[in-house]
Amino acid sequence: MALLRNLGANTASVESRVALVLSGCGVYDGSEIHEASAVMVHLSRHGVQVALFAPDQPQMHTVNHLSGKATEESRNVLVESARIARGNISPLSTLSAAGYGAVVFPGGFGAAKNLENEGLMEHVAVDGDKMTVNKDVERVMREFVEAKKPVGLTCIAPVLAAKVLPGVELTVGHESDEGGKWPYAGTASAVVTMGAKHIVRDVTEVHVDEKMKVVTTPAFMCDAPLHLIWDGIGKLVTALVKLM
Repeated sequence: MALLRNLGANTASVESRVALVLSGCGVYDGSEIHEASAVMVHLSRHGVQVALFAPDQPQMHTVNHLSGKATEESRNVLVESARIARGNISPLSTLSAAGYGAVVFPGGFGAAKNLENEGLMEHVAVDGDKMTVNKDVERVMREFVEAKKPVGLTCIAPVLAAKVLPGVELTVGHESDEGGKWPYAGTASAVVTMGAKHIVRDVTEVHVDEKMKVVTTPAFMCDAPLHLIWDGIGKLVTALVKLM
């Protein structure tokens, strides 16, 4: 319960507070729940307080997670993200780097457009080869980097950094699918096209861009057991905390 009491708390110093940016609830149309939970638990183990944020806008679409098919239902990103936050969450428009020591963006198709044309436009919109990032996501990411505060991104979310931070070093895992182990391996070439430098890392590894203080890990870009995803995110959090 300690973590839940800390969510959104204002009692800690800036250096011991981290903002977590969600994009809905559920891998196919929002944040990957296991990744978001892993980030919060690992931060809690480090004694870090967490405040959650999400864009207050409609989802691009809603996906039935049993069938994998889109429905006609309309849902709000902030409202859906509140499920993970247990109701304690704020609009992304209110997030400022001045109040936090770091920011983390978990993955899930809500974070970025993937190779199978799933995703939500609260973070990215695709028009041919052009990708645009939500204005508050871009603002927040630039604020933290300019303030020399670390930014963490898991799974597909590093594509946001690739677009916003020219020349950033990051990882989305491996660069070939290796018989299906890395089903989204094509993302590596996509981030290079956007201007990033891709570093190959395994699911339990992280890459740290020391200059920009951007920390990334592949997470569910790899078809791996859940405990390995958990371990990789744990290493991301440890690296993030060291940079704070």
